[in-house]
Amino acid sequence: MNGPLLGQRAAVIFLLGILAALAAGGLTAAKGGTLADATLIGGATFAAAVAFFHTIIE
Repeated sequence: MNGPLLGQRAAVIFLLGILAALAAGGLTAAKGGTLADATLIGGATFAAAVAFFHTIIE
């Protein structure tokens, strides 16, 4: 083994992205949105959160 496949910084960024996506999707579903709506909003939120956290976390 040569080391981890993912660095600590990348893991934290992806984790925060996943948490933001789950929150947005969950809130959309709780509001009465369909599963498709919640999935699409969660995916868009994941992409935006990863880009955001990549910018602010050094």
